[in-house]
Amino acid sequence: MKGIIVLVDGMGDIPNKQLNNMTPLEAAETPNLDFLATRGEMGIMYPVKPGFTPESDESLLSIFGNNLTFGLRGQFESIGSGIELTRGDLALRANFATIDSMEKGNIMDRRTGRTLTEREIEILSGAINKIKMPVDFLFHPTILHQAVLVFRGGFSENVMCNDSTYIQGKTNLVAKAKAIRPLDEEDNSQYTANVLNEFVKKTHEVLDKHYINEERRKKGLMPANYILFRSPGVDTPKINQYRKWLSVCYYPLERGFSKTSGMEVFTFDYPQLKGIDAYGNIWDGLKRACKFAEKTIKKNHKNYDYAYVHFNEVDIAGHDNKPIEKKMMLEYLDKTFFSFLRKFVPQNRIKVIVTANHSTPCKLKDHHHQPVPVLFFSGAIPREKKFHEKDARKGILGRIIGKDLLKRLGFVA
Repeated sequence: MKGIIVLVDGMGDIPNKQLNNMTPLEAAETPNLDFLATRGEMGIMYPVKPGFTPESDESLLSIFGNNLTFGLRGQFESIGSGIELTRGDLALRANFATIDSMEKGNIMDRRTGRTLTEREIEILSGAINKIKMPVDFLFHPTILHQAVLVFRGGFSENVMCNDSTYIQGKTNLVAKAKAIRPLDEEDNSQYTANVLNEFVKKTHEVLDKHYINEERRKKGLMPANYILFRSPGVDTPKINQYRKWLSVCYYPLERGFSKTSGMEVFTFDYPQLKGIDAYGNIWDGLKRACKFAEKTIKKNHKNYDYAYVHFNEVDIAGHDNKPIEKKMMLEYLDKTFFSFLRKFVPQNRIKVIVTANHSTPCKLKDHHHQPVPVLFFSGAIPREKKFHEKDARKGILGRIIGKDLLKRLGFVA
């Protein structure tokens, strides 16, 4: 193996008072990442372009050298969930969410407090799939509160969905559920918007009165009584191919992207939430991910030229404004997976890139357009430095645009 790129989802941040005006990465004790930094180079990267706040699919596309100016999340998450798409199928990313009422349209929580259990999700998804619609559809839960929706055959992707939190290039945390509307005057776009609005209405009617949500209300938990949709797409993506790469990932987006990019995907079943301890579940997932990534690279490093490894949990702490939790997760990654890399890559002469797909500042509780730190371990003569945002801005790599990263650091020709 020649190289490994590690994306720590949402790692970038801004100074936080809870951490003595440091970022979680600056506050974290990361001796193994610092070891890699002293023997390499650092810089900062704009995942898509300066001033642009990317969704995760947009940043992945850019970092792997694609020039697309729009995301493909609906298709990627469907593919990553094992759903076969044919031309004209409409694929969308979905969230179980909590709304006060259809009339007021106030989204109380985009993720139902992260407390939906495996049992609840299975029962509610089953109820959704029994809804009578004039078209064939599949609602498929994926991980945590997330799901995908696929309408079969002959739809348009030119619609504005009901999740107004994410708009291309920026975010809006004052979220209101809005009617889905066409983005052009084509009859098929209007038809698609009408079908989706009918589906939203019927799912709310089914979910709001469902006994699962009545049980949740009695427990003081938010009801999962609404479905948010975004990132509609109809065409099978055609993107750059990475045939001699392995991918270690476990969320449907990254699995679908890797599979579509021609990588060999290595994954595992993420632990399901059984009770209401959301972060206990997330920590279980992070621990399993670190062990699995180490095992996969050890076993397969002689069979592939490059590896792409993705860790998702740090981003969740950013979205939930948990800077201390984010710091602890970075320290755990350093103590486990990056400790392994510190010993493994020098003796095997493997180069390493460590960066993020985007920043998720805790104070903002969402993605942000600020650049992310980049570490490039090349086995160079040691020079003392630490891996965090402040030192990365002074690094000799300077500023990098996402689509230039792999080529600039010699991971592609």
